[in-house]
Amino acid sequence: MFELHSRLQADTRWLGDLPLCRVLLAKDSQYPWLILVPRVADLREIHHLAPEQQQQLMQESCAVATLMEQALSPDKINIGALGNLVPQLHLHHVARFATDRAWPGPIWGAHPAVPYEPQELAEQGDRWRTRLAKLSGFTPCDC
Repeated sequence: MFELHSRLQADTRWLGDLPLCRVLLAKDSQYPWLILVPRVADLREIHHLAPEQQQQLMQESCAVATLMEQALSPDKINIGALGNLVPQLHLHHVARFATDRAWPGPIWGAHPAVPYEPQELAEQGDRWRTRLAKLSGFTPCDC
């Protein structure tokens, strides 16, 4: 049974689900940052997915990256699966701008997270759910 890692639960807001992945919004307000987590129990690596799931993950990742690009016009979309602190497979999608605080370096460890204010987190969640609703197979969470 799929269960979201406790650190991802604490550091993100659930937006909804695509056919394979749970879609999360990172609570760090410094960067537009979505995370895809395949809803597969005990999954640690992309190559542990069945080939058709690997293809589905890539399709969902590309769809989210395209959506971020169209909505935000960033200088770069960073996509990565690090997993050193959270072993559960999850794919970060971060819209980067030449004006952001960590540019051009990586965001991890560059600066402490700056959490959204509760109202802004709710508004960002609503905005992203509206955008994600354009994607085939997206089901918004009941949250």
